[in-house]
Amino acid sequence: MRIALLAPLPPEQTGIADYAEHFRSALSALGVEVFTPLRGVSAGELEVRMAAFDWSQVQLVHAELGGGRLGEFQALEWLRRHHPQLPLTATVHDPERLVWRRARLPWPLSLLERLPRPFPQAAAVLADPLTLFEERRVARHLRRAITLTRTGAECLSRRMGLTPGQAISIAHGNLSISPAALPALDPLRLLYFGFIYRGKGIEDLLSALAQVFQRQPSLRGHLRLTLAGGTSPEMAFGPAGNYLDELRELANRLELPDCLDWQLDLPADSIATTIQAHHAMVLPYRESKKLSLLGAMRGTSGALSWANACGRGVITSNARAFAEEVGYGNGATFNQGDIAALATAIETLALQPELAVSWAAQAATLGEQRRWPNTAERFLELFRSVVQENG
Repeated sequence: MRIALLAPLPPEQTGIADYAEHFRSALSALGVEVFTPLRGVSAGELEVRMAAFDWSQVQLVHAELGGGRLGEFQALEWLRRHHPQLPLTATVHDPERLVWRRARLPWPLSLLERLPRPFPQAAAVLADPLTLFEERRVARHLRRAITLTRTGAECLSRRMGLTPGQAISIAHGNLSISPAALPALDPLRLLYFGFIYRGKGIEDLLSALAQVFQRQPSLRGHLRLTLAGGTSPEMAFGPAGNYLDELRELANRLELPDCLDWQLDLPADSIATTIQAHHAMVLPYRESKKLSLLGAMRGTSGALSWANACGRGVITSNARAFAEEVGYGNGATFNQGDIAALATAIETLALQPELAVSWAAQAATLGEQRRWPNTAERFLELFRSVVQENG
């Protein structure tokens, strides 16, 4: 089988790029020939690259949509217009929308983009009916829209007006990681893993840990937190200042340095061993208030997939579709932004460390079920059915 994959790919440092590379490799291992016509293309070159590629050599086109990127969506729109008979599918990483915003605002709203905040944001909200119309047009042209959770599929289907069965869920694939026993339960080691930038709720996590020590002073020395992951310069060192310095200053004010470890810009070959050196992951994400004006984001997280692959449980907020992902006995949730509730969840685990053992066992079961070879088989079966439907 021959397919074209429209997706970001390494060396781009995003979770979707990592997902797409694992997806491509797993399909290739099954004998699928995967073309990547957009690899290395810039926004200004998109239409030229699309027109230059021989689309007759592929049986299906699959896109990875999300992460604030627009090129893949624009490519699907181009194919809808120029090759309407070519079957299109897409994994939608940020349902209930496909892309949430337009690449260019129509005049006169485009004039507001040149003004200071909040005018550009207001312009995006005013242009949203047009954005939603264009998203629905592409979504309805897709033969299948795949989400990573059932919650995401239900929300996407309602918002995009899809037909029954057009939106389906295939869980986030994960690497095949050799199992590793939990470390000794004292000290209990918690891990935040992911890209480190504003909006991930890391400040909430530090504040919650400080609350735990205020409630249970005896836990100091028996409970540690590691902040690990990538620090993309444009995100961690943006116009609002140096976010890493802000986190360190907050940790100092909360008297946490003696129980806090940092592993920044973690090499890919160290991810699994780092996760397995801990007892549980903590993901305190908050929903974006700006995006809530446009809809509800019901995606999941690559970090959750890593936790399953490595056989470790997770304490997570109820943002996105995280509650579904830890609904298998592999972790616990708390209301996003509720620092006291997060502190209680951490305190409960610290006082009942046997929970980490049961969570790890359930996570390992999920990780085995969701290995990339199994996930790729599901996608290949779906692709074959779509091509067969297309005649």
